[in-house]
Amino acid sequence: MSAAPRIRRIAAALALLAAVGAAAWRAPRPVVSDFVTTSTAVAALAPKPPALHHVPVAPLADDFLPRVAPTAHGASLVALADGDVAAAWFAGSREGAPDVSIYLSRWHAVGRGGVWSAPVAVATREGVQAATGRYVRKLGNPVLGQDSDGRLHLWFVSVAFGGWAGSALNHQVSEDGGLTWSGAQRLVTSPFLNISTLVRNPPLWPDHGGGVALPVYHEFIAKHGEWLRLDDQGRVVDKVRLPQPRRALQPAVAPLGNGALLALLRDAGPGPGHVLSATSPDGGAHWQAGAPLPIANPNAAVALLRLTNGSLLLACNPVPGNRNRLSLWLSPDQGANWREVQVLDASDDGDDEFSYPALAQDSAGRIHVVYTWKRETLRHHVFAANALQESRP
Repeated sequence: MSAAPRIRRIAAALALLAAVGAAAWRAPRPVVSDFVTTSTAVAALAPKPPALHHVPVAPLADDFLPRVAPTAHGASLVALADGDVAAAWFAGSREGAPDVSIYLSRWHAVGRGGVWSAPVAVATREGVQAATGRYVRKLGNPVLGQDSDGRLHLWFVSVAFGGWAGSALNHQVSEDGGLTWSGAQRLVTSPFLNISTLVRNPPLWPDHGGGVALPVYHEFIAKHGEWLRLDDQGRVVDKVRLPQPRRALQPAVAPLGNGALLALLRDAGPGPGHVLSATSPDGGAHWQAGAPLPIANPNAAVALLRLTNGSLLLACNPVPGNRNRLSLWLSPDQGANWREVQVLDASDDGDDEFSYPALAQDSAGRIHVVYTWKRETLRHHVFAANALQESRP
């Protein structure tokens, strides 16, 4: 037998073993009445801002996050209860390099704009290796969330051998807004070698029962989104695959109310793609593939946020083959229809990259967008609460 057929047979056998193991390992699915976003979960902790008047339609701020290394990528945002916004990202000499660390910075409103604090490395390869007792070759994809008790959570992936498909999921907690952190804990999320659970987009918090729900994805052999439920100790309660007729990655999930969820996913090909969708009527216990959005997707990450007025906001690269255009899209009807409301960055040069967006709405209603700018640094825009609704095609 030649090498290629033998490798295919081994891969198929490994996939079958993983599926059988997952079925036996997964706990019974919990009943969830509804979910809230991080912004909603911390709203009760936040001081009530004064009403905004004469809101301009232009961005309130357009700046770059402080630069700590030659390359930066994979930002995550979370609105904090005190009115600040925290960003986490990974940076180093290049993606996947041993010197890559995960950094945190906080944005504090000042006047019409704001200021970013000096970035601090909150997870390093050496530190994660020491805390978990396992070899770590590279780090990536941080995700932030703040629970209703004010604790700041950080999830990220680590790889010992191979590429990103061999990632494991890690978790850290801060009780003081990101000043100090617990040691990294490696979560057990897969019954087969505990590999290929990756995270990219923010969590949702159940409105009762504790724990957290994370949109994650798998890319070892197959590529598909997953819905991961964890209890307060980080143990898996449930993990469900998000069905798609095509390869899909990096689901971003928003609550629609009454337990309904909408997931938008990166189209991983083959060929030209569109933003993919899936829906759940029961808090993620069951999922159905939806129709692709009429918005192109060049195998690139998307971000999704439910605004406080109920509209959905999508950030994506709406072009077939490149990441040289990044824009915001708004849906007033729970994802049935979308319109482009803001171009964040665009270039005629196909080698320019504006990608991996992150979204948050702070306690004053301002909308924040952070994204990778040419793989060199991270760019940040702030919009007034109603600016995007007032935007016209």
